Amino acid sequence: MKRISFAETAHSIILEYLRKGDVAVDATVGNGHDTVFLAECVGRAGQVFGFDVQTQALRITRQRMRQQDLSAQTILFHASHADMAKRIPQEFHGSVKAIMFNLGYLPGTDKSVITKTQTTLQAIDAGCRLLAEQGVITVMAYPGHAGGDEETSRLTHWLQQLDSASYIVQTVYSQHHQAHAPRLFVIKKMN
Repeated sequence: MKRISFAETAHSIILEYLRKGDVAVDATVGNGHDTVFLAECVGRAGQVFGFDVQTQALRITRQRMRQQDLSAQTILFHASHADMAKRIPQEFHGSVKAIMFNLGYLPGTDKSVITKTQTTLQAIDAGCRLLAEQGVITVMAYPGHAGGDEETSRLTHWLQQLDSASYIVQTVYSQHHQAHAPRLFVIKKMN
């Protein structure tokens, strides 16, 4: 039996919501894999906004976007994901169909540069406000590294406080779930 990664799971969930011409956000561009995926989904008629605080991540992602001929529908910001509501033009507020987060650190780089609990919670709160009805947010969380346990714990608690009349929250665990194993949070906005 083929093992399905959390990234594949997140992508399959996003595919249920995102169409050509839609607006999407990659809140943590990293190496650009999710940015490419989102840009392919929305096509030239759509728009993807990407955020990262690391210059190296943005450089890698820009190069990937050029190689895949996806630059036209992508705007990247050298900024914290917590600033997404300030950076994304007002005309798109309330019409974003999908937002992806991949927390932790940029693979292959300094593991001390990580997403921070406070800015992550601010970003997810902003994301919920930017999201269209019937939109979705996926959040890959990685407890088990320095800072990851607290970030995942506080995020879990924060998500439990969301208005259940407006949002459905699901947690996808690995087949052999342990406390420090990665998990995928899925936030679906109903209205």
